[in-house]
Amino acid sequence: MFRDPVQSLEPHQPLHAAAVAMRPLRVGMIGIGTVGAGTFRVLARNQALIAGRAGRGIEMVVVAARNLARAASVVGTDVALTNDPMLVATHPDVDVVVEVAGGTGPAREWVLAAIAAGKHVVTANKALLATHGNEIFAAARQHGVAVAYEGAVAVSIPIVKALREGLTANRIEWVAGIINGTTNFILSKMRDEGVGFAEALAQAQALGYAEADPTFDIEGIDAAHKITLLAANAFGMPVRFADAQIEGITRLQRLDVACAEQLGYRIKLLGVARRRTGSGVDGVELRVQPALVPTTHLMAHVNGSMNGIMVKGDAAGVTMYYGAGAGSEQTASAVIADLVDVARLDGTSAAQRVPHLGFHAHAVDDRLAVLPRAAVCTRHYLRVPVHSAQQIKAVGAWLAAQHVPVLQVALAHEKALPAGSGPQVLVLTDAVAQSTVDLALVALAAHPAVAGPVVTLRVELLEG
Repeated sequence: MFRDPVQSLEPHQPLHAAAVAMRPLRVGMIGIGTVGAGTFRVLARNQALIAGRAGRGIEMVVVAARNLARAASVVGTDVALTNDPMLVATHPDVDVVVEVAGGTGPAREWVLAAIAAGKHVVTANKALLATHGNEIFAAARQHGVAVAYEGAVAVSIPIVKALREGLTANRIEWVAGIINGTTNFILSKMRDEGVGFAEALAQAQALGYAEADPTFDIEGIDAAHKITLLAANAFGMPVRFADAQIEGITRLQRLDVACAEQLGYRIKLLGVARRRTGSGVDGVELRVQPALVPTTHLMAHVNGSMNGIMVKGDAAGVTMYYGAGAGSEQTASAVIADLVDVARLDGTSAAQRVPHLGFHAHAVDDRLAVLPRAAVCTRHYLRVPVHSAQQIKAVGAWLAAQHVPVLQVALAHEKALPAGSGPQVLVLTDAVAQSTVDLALVALAAHPAVAGPVVTLRVELLEG
């Protein structure tokens, strides 16, 4: 079908010899904590293999750290150390800056300085890119350098590469996934052991899965950073973290975990980005929330601190990606993969490279808006406390009268109810706009049969 290129009669140079002959890619790293130390270890342990794949060596030449003595215990005496990150960002002997210190203030300055100095950047800092990504990517285009960030999204899962390269022929319809290992560990404990949120969080902290201040994880912010980056790559839109709708798991009750199981579902914290067109709607749902997933679905079986992501493309259909959601060397795997990509860029123009967000700048749609919460349309789960079990029919009828399409109504099993709790009516709806559900909840709260606050969660079927 295709013509073979004309082959040279000269003998091929062995790959390992070519790698040795080419000058190594020189790396400066800012931060030598969990991710930085893992990156150094893996780079040192697998250096020959990595050079064979990159076509050249990759060597660490300078590291910035707060604690120089601790840094020296990791990198030894062959790597220069400094406590000035800006020195690394502008170092004349550095080709690429790896930023793994975290944060959004100083890190922005270091990254922009590195770009201005003509250096490529590799980062695992999802908060930085979700907050300042548009500015950083624009600066990188201006200076002709690359910004790579696979480690910022799903740690060991190469989902950015899958979207930007493996699925490049597809019109992406939606991306959805479990992209925070801490909250997935907590929800798994709540389901498997029947414990409450506070106890499950304490277990996560004791095992090192949750920080002393777990706010970014449990409030859904970390997952929102990640789904924002995935949405930009999937749909060719700017990074729009400020418009994401974010709900964490802090208010989730173990009663709802048990009731979801009764109905054949499991609760997962999902990041969802869905393109919607037609009927006067053109935009993207960009949201993070605890949601019910059918127990028969693969996503329901992503447990512990693992991550799972699904992508629906018009040609490929649904593909799924599974892997570790946290870890030193797991993140290092993604960081070094980005370094290998940068090492392969030598001699290529910016126009020939994979774009930062999967689409070249002229094709990014600045007009593509994030849809408001009221316009999000999904199935819903409602748990309605009632005075008497006989009022189950009244609840279903009242919701139907409020234009909520009811699919199933049931009573929560008595064994799931906390001591002193009255009967609970469980409702599953068909797909309905959030605005309709919100109005129905206001009306339902005033119904004489209702004995307390109504709990509502979205239901995601994640079907092809």
